[in-house]
Order: sequence, then C-alpha cells, then structure tokens
Amino acid sequence: MKTKILYIEDEPYLGKIVKETLQKEGFIVEWRNDGATVLGAFNNFSPDICVLDIMLPNVDGYTLCGQIRKQHPSLPIIFLTAKTETADLVKGFEAGGTDYIRKPFSMEELIVRIHNQIKLVEGVKSDLASQPEEITLGKFRLFPRRYELQSPSKTIKLSQRDMEVLSLLVAHRNQNLDRKQLLMTVWGDDSFFNSRTLDVYIRKLRNYFAEDPSIEIVTLKGKGYLFLVP
Repeated sequence: MKTKILYIEDEPYLGKIVKETLQKEGFIVEWRNDGATVLGAFNNFSPDICVLDIMLPNVDGYTLCGQIRKQHPSLPIIFLTAKTETADLVKGFEAGGTDYIRKPFSMEELIVRIHNQIKLVEGVKSDLASQPEEITLGKFRLFPRRYELQSPSKTIKLSQRDMEVLSLLVAHRNQNLDRKQLLMTVWGDDSFFNSRTLDVYIRKLRNYFAEDPSIEIVTLKGKGYLFLVP
C-alpha cells in the first residue's frame, strides 16, 4: 500500500518540485499551500504522514500542528523550517512535531526521514498491540492503544512521541531507565538536540501526572530517569 503524504508548503516552485519528486518515488501526495485549508483535507485524504512548513499564510505551522495533533495523536509530522534557533525547533516539538528538516534540504534526506517516521509508527503500533488495553498508574489509567491518559478529572490525548517515551518509562517503572537507551530507542541517536527535545517531553509528562503527587519522574543526573509509581 502506498504511503499518503499531506504536504503543506506555500512556496509554489518548491512545492511543485517536492510534490513531483515524491510522486516519482511512489508516494501519494496532497499538496496544500494555505494552512487554513489543511484540516478539511484530512476527511477526504486520510494521510499517513504530514510534511509541514512552519512559515505559512493565515495559520502558522505551530498552530496548525497543534490542531492536527488534537485530532490525530499518532500521525507523524515532519517540520520544514528555515529557522535555526534551537528554541524554535523545541517549540515545534512542543506543538506535536515528531521530526524536522532545515531548509534548504535535499530530497534524499526528506525521503529518508519520511521512511524513518513511517517505520517508527509501525513499530509503535506493533508494540502497543502487545500491551494491555488498560494500565493503572496511581490515580491514572493509561490506554496505550487509544493514546489516552485518564486522570481523575480529565482525559489527556497523547501524541505518538508522548506515547513512545511514556511506554518506555512504564516498562521500566520503579527502576532506572538509562537516558541514552531512551534516546536511541525513540529518536535513533543521542545528539545534543534530541537530548534537549527529550527534556521537553519529560517536562510534559510531569505536567500530565501533576494531579497525583505519588507519581514522580525523577532525573538521575548522568544516568537517566526513575519513574516512581505506587
């Protein structure tokens, strides 16, 4: 089955080249040049992955990513960005992006990253299929296959990357989880940037569990994390 890519880029020349090249590689591509039209494309197109430019008219990439993530928690989203500041890239991951590529980029790199994201999603789905339908974590209930974490007061929709990190913490609950092992499993390398991105996800997960003070994600300096669950 061919991979379906929703591609959002407002530069006409670049958009045309990228779309045609991806189609020649066997992908099915829906190209949109206006962020305001993207959400409507999901109902008819049902993409497997989204390639999203940050600088867009009407709706910027960060906002659009957050909107997509609420409706499609497991969809991989690759950011295209001309920004070089680490803070901007971290902002993209906080919005729900799963990977990024800096402009100008080579098509070879983009294609490799698309294939890598699809493999990661398939691996996560396979892992989740083998997990219990429901996992109790203190006052919380985790539903891995639905990407949902239920607290006493609300239901939190988890992104694919949230679920990947949390799944490793759950599998190693009440024992040391090596930081490098976590980075290599989820991101495939332990670069400085990925390490910074991991910090973002750990902070998010701590906020998710804030309603139950008996649950802690303890940072073990120079080692990793200890996910303490009663």
